[in-house]
Amino acid sequence: MGMGLRTVRTARGWSQDRLIFEMERYAQQRLLDIASTASLKTYVSEWENGKRAISERYAMILRPLLGVTDAELRGEPAKLIPQQTDGYEDLLSRIDSARSISETMVQTFFDQTELLRTMDRQMGAAGLVDQMAGHLAGMEDALTFAVLPGTRRPIATALAGAATLAAWQALDAGAVERAWRHYELAKRAAQDADAPLYLAHAMGEQAYVLRDAGRPEMAVELIRDAQRTYADRHSPRLKAWLSAAEAELCAAAGMGDDARHALERAEATLPDGVEARDADMLSIFLNGGHLARWRGNVLATLGDSAAMEELYAALGTVDPSFVRARSGLHSDLTQAHLARGELDEARSHLQQARLLANRTGSVRYRRRVELLTGRL
Repeated sequence: MGMGLRTVRTARGWSQDRLIFEMERYAQQRLLDIASTASLKTYVSEWENGKRAISERYAMILRPLLGVTDAELRGEPAKLIPQQTDGYEDLLSRIDSARSISETMVQTFFDQTELLRTMDRQMGAAGLVDQMAGHLAGMEDALTFAVLPGTRRPIATALAGAATLAAWQALDAGAVERAWRHYELAKRAAQDADAPLYLAHAMGEQAYVLRDAGRPEMAVELIRDAQRTYADRHSPRLKAWLSAAEAELCAAAGMGDDARHALERAEATLPDGVEARDADMLSIFLNGGHLARWRGNVLATLGDSAAMEELYAALGTVDPSFVRARSGLHSDLTQAHLARGELDEARSHLQQARLLANRTGSVRYRRRVELLTGRL
């Protein structure tokens, strides 16, 4: 079953009045015609109590605003595809269509994922739910009816990358179960594609779901398993990414020495130069500047005074398009200043973190901001 409007609203920490305010602002920015404030109050109450169905007119506003799928918004299970009377003819038609997918079409899948990744990085994930759902559905449909390995592997590779991105977006939007299911889809697709880099990356990101759920030790086990899975086929940049992720997860688990050793491995493995993208896997962004930000995060979590220098250096070099990462940096600096009792500096960075988290609609970073606010 989906979560339903009341559940997704309260998970975001919004009152009904806040939801109505955000709906009105969203509609005003896009020149959409919606009901009056008084009517919306009635609608929201009736939607949440099951007395009124959410029309598509308002669902088109609520889905991107809350970062949920239609099923999650309405609290309904996914609809089943009806069986065709003449099933064989339809099946063969789909198989023939999948077989005819060209390299150009597969590249289009990759290009669409890259566009969604760029939009997510700059604007946040909440408004991309419908686009990402349609993107995944198209690739899943193509893969379902692709019979021969030569056809399946390119599609499965594209699906693995897209599903991992969709999972990270869902996690950022607070849709934890959807994130987990997307990671499982990504792993199955990577195995189907014989793409060990995509498999390890999906496992590595999935470990963060466990960390956020309060199971940091299990998260460490999973990230280490990801490093052992087809380890001889990992690229140097992926190895560095996995080691850096292990360091962050170890720090969250209170494993200070392990975290520092993992950082050392990441630095030793990372290729030289300013290039951040992995030529074999475009999902990876990691160079010296990114690693400095990661190291600062780990050291701040461990309460190490060296975190401050790393974080300020990273703040001066971070790509402005990485809006969510900048929110994380300001959160890390808040934590580092709090550890030193520097409350004015902590408040200043916390304000920046809050503004950037609100700009991207990130539930994860908003939650972190609220936790840090409670310490001031």
